[in-house]
Amino acid sequence: MVDEKPNKYEHKDSLPIPTYEEAISSRPSSSQSYLGPEEVSHDAERQGLLTRDRPHQNNGYDPPTVESARSSLDFLPSSGGSSRRSSAEALQREIQQMDIEEPGDPNTRLRASRFSKRITSLTHSLSSINLPFRQWLPSSQYLRAKIPSWPQVLRFQPNWIIVGRIFAIFLVVFIIWLFFISDLFIVRNTRMNNMFDPENLRTYVLNHVDADNIRHNLQYATKYDHMAGTEGSYSHAIWVETAFQQAGLEHVGLEKFEVYLNNPKLGGRRVAIVDPPELQWMAKLEEELVYPVEWAAQQTPVFHGHSKSGNVTGPLVYANYGSRANFEQLANSGINLEGSIALVRYYGTQGDRALKVKAAELAGAVGCIIYSDPAEDGFLKGEPYPKGRYMPDDAVQRGSVALSSWVVGDVLSPGYASLPGERKRDPVENNPGLVNIPSIPLAWRDAQKLLQALKGHGQKITDIKAIGGVPDVEWWTGDSGSPTVHLMNHQDEREREGIYNVLGRITGVEQAEKSIIVGNHRDAWCFGGADPGSGTAVMLEVVRIFGELTTAGWRPRRTIEFASWDGEEYNMIGSTEHVENRIQDLRRDAFAYLNVDAAVSGTNFKAEGPIFATALKRVLDRVKDPQDGNRTFRQIWEDNKTTMAGLGSGSDYVAFLDLAGTSSIDIGFNGPPFPYHSCYDNFDWMNLFGDPGFQYHKALAQIWALLILDMADRPILPFDMNVYAQEVAKYVNELEKYIQSKPTKSSSPAINLSSLKSAADNFVISAKRFEDWGVAWETTVRESGGFEPNTLAQQRIAHNTKMAEFETNLLDVDGGLPGREQFKHIIFAPQLWDTYGTAYFPGVRDAVEESEWELAQRQVEKAARILGKAAKLLIT
Repeated sequence: MVDEKPNKYEHKDSLPIPTYEEAISSRPSSSQSYLGPEEVSHDAERQGLLTRDRPHQNNGYDPPTVESARSSLDFLPSSGGSSRRSSAEALQREIQQMDIEEPGDPNTRLRASRFSKRITSLTHSLSSINLPFRQWLPSSQYLRAKIPSWPQVLRFQPNWIIVGRIFAIFLVVFIIWLFFISDLFIVRNTRMNNMFDPENLRTYVLNHVDADNIRHNLQYATKYDHMAGTEGSYSHAIWVETAFQQAGLEHVGLEKFEVYLNNPKLGGRRVAIVDPPELQWMAKLEEELVYPVEWAAQQTPVFHGHSKSGNVTGPLVYANYGSRANFEQLANSGINLEGSIALVRYYGTQGDRALKVKAAELAGAVGCIIYSDPAEDGFLKGEPYPKGRYMPDDAVQRGSVALSSWVVGDVLSPGYASLPGERKRDPVENNPGLVNIPSIPLAWRDAQKLLQALKGHGQKITDIKAIGGVPDVEWWTGDSGSPTVHLMNHQDEREREGIYNVLGRITGVEQAEKSIIVGNHRDAWCFGGADPGSGTAVMLEVVRIFGELTTAGWRPRRTIEFASWDGEEYNMIGSTEHVENRIQDLRRDAFAYLNVDAAVSGTNFKAEGPIFATALKRVLDRVKDPQDGNRTFRQIWEDNKTTMAGLGSGSDYVAFLDLAGTSSIDIGFNGPPFPYHSCYDNFDWMNLFGDPGFQYHKALAQIWALLILDMADRPILPFDMNVYAQEVAKYVNELEKYIQSKPTKSSSPAINLSSLKSAADNFVISAKRFEDWGVAWETTVRESGGFEPNTLAQQRIAHNTKMAEFETNLLDVDGGLPGREQFKHIIFAPQLWDTYGTAYFPGVRDAVEESEWELAQRQVEKAARILGKAAKLLIT
């Protein structure tokens, strides 16, 4: 039998639209109920844009419309009078009354002058001045009556004392003007249009993060599934858009792309033993219902995103973790893999599920099954859900099998954005970003039957590293005589499915064109409690707090852009298409990208992105561990001797760092395994096991918000070029060890890294000289009592721009990595055969991996040249 379970993703002529009570639980039927009088036309216009001239999709599928996305204000903590300040003045008073000094350095506080406050107030008010005293001004008739006639003027005798006084007034005004234009007049607090003390802002942020708000956000975010390209995901987009609008962000709106997605067809999935007859059996495939029966339609089917459609049979072969080495080991032991169905387990020596499938394909298999083994994330680790945090026996890890380390974003448009109407598209067949054999994920409950059927076939496994944790199994490899397995995976493939990013911003006052970008993805494989709901819940609280600050009149030096990405789970699609759509602007103006994915799944703080090391430590010094209130996260970080690794892949920072050259950081709290990409990753799991009091959500909101403040508002961009340079020097040494670990033929030329080592050494020297200027600036301003001349301010701004451009200067813009030219960064990129790993100097590593020694040497010279030039530009 085939899988006959009803599938809500099957295309029908009429897609049922749930009422608000059924799907979202608190929104009135009108999608405009949250809009003010001035916003209704905007929503109507958006609806018209979404529905006008939309082509009919295959099998009767239509993307969801505004009517189907009934968002609710009731689930937004920022809604209502109790959560937003009743007046800007009240919030200003609250912030201004805070009087907490910078720890250890009370002399460095830079308070805004009353003059700057008045200037700020004036600049915000000139456009709407209404003079209430106009009624007391003299009329034109009165003035004409009082103005003397020309003969009277000729008889006028001047009072030279009054003339002298008027001249003196003009002289004073001229001198003041001269001070301004000659830069002798210097501005206190380095700017006049910010009325808030920086330390008070930080204190306000720390004190006003509300764990209950975050809990409320997550409860709403997990009420229904929201996989990319579905009605649920679009409904979430409207919800987040509403939250952005309520917070007062500017330029709030949806950004649409039309991309390649797939979903299972009704009755189109099957895993079964079909021969011999006495072993015939069929897998259940689906997880048990996580919520009551009336919620059944809200649980996504079990499948692999971007998997190949197919209907294949073959002998079953077990290949441990599915790495290339695992398949080579089987072949070397005489196991014939041609035409087989490969059974592999998640994690291990090959962490990327897509590369497991690709390795099986290259080994000759016609299909691949990936199961969740209890030794990795189930009962052998601890109590499974609902008694504990681990995967139960029926839980399945969904996920994408797009080859993200080869092509990122929409696989049909690598290198350019999939805008609506874009006619240039790559074909699906033989696409370098897609695998060519069908695959499907399984729970260990189902995999147990397959493993038991292998007994006596192939070779008995004695290597403990190849034996999993599924109970009641005698572990054998299988071979060409193994029981025959049927794998069917029919997918509804849509080449132009709509996905929607949600964008909003706070415009800066000093360098408005320069941006600090803050992002989290919104789409989930099911309910998304930890991944990504915890991140979305935290981001909305951060947005609410920044909205309150802007309501009070605060503005950052640099623009802050907030982004809720769609389609991340398939292949980081939403963020990548956004980057490709504005690649030149980002390379010129994006200063930093701050990413959070699965914000909280444990209590261990982690961060990647070495250029942010000093800024992050300063932030961590202000936030205390909820479980150990006597220690800050910085103390824990240093006690554990934690260091910041470079970024690899697997989340939305990839396009910003590797394509646009925007310095990026990824932060969050992780822990032991959880029901990753399963419907058991939901609000109940988080509330019971992930973060019961939502205190780590609160801590992450504080860390994230303070880091945003530092990046957007400190006079000098708080990158640490010294740390970055030292890390790059370590990366070169690691590359040398990697090359030495690879076996080479005696005839192979040795790779000479001397030029790259020299470039790294020069970077260390240049970084030191560059950072010295920042130290000198701080000394000058401190000794001047907090005053900064305009010429010095212009030098500081140029210094910041040069610092941010360093990352962009590390791009091989006209080339890219050989064979995967979409990736441009010479230091960072996902590993060719490990998407989640970090490959330092990936062009060199790729060539070494393929034993292309001459290419490897050319890549060394290219990396040295680009790194050397970037280091030189820092100090010229």
